Amino acid sequence: MEQKETELINAASREVSGEFKTLINDNDLDSLKQSQNLILGRLQDSNAVLSHFNEYSEHCFAEVSGDFLRNTRILKSMKSDLDYIFQKLRSMKAKILATYPDALPDESTIEVLDGRPDLEMPQ
Repeated sequence: MEQKETELINAASREVSGEFKTLINDNDLDSLKQSQNLILGRLQDSNAVLSHFNEYSEHCFAEVSGDFLRNTRILKSMKSDLDYIFQKLRSMKAKILATYPDALPDESTIEVLDGRPDLEMPQ
């Protein structure tokens, strides 16, 4: 009985697979496989190019990261120095104005004489 059932299942399987084969054209399957292989090759090439670029970028970053750190420290130091200088200039200006009120021009005259932007105020 089991052998007969197995034979029936095999026959049904062959019948179903035969029907599926008639639904799908072999040329279409070959074309689909060829397209998939072409896409796979392109993706592998792209992956290799991107991997190479990442290695190159990592190498370049390693070369310049020290410069970035050094220049950042220099800029921070320069900013603190300039802040100190501007603070001293403001205090000197206040002392001069207290001693000699007419020594420096007033605000309206300063705008006419000096058209430079105020570097202390962020824009």
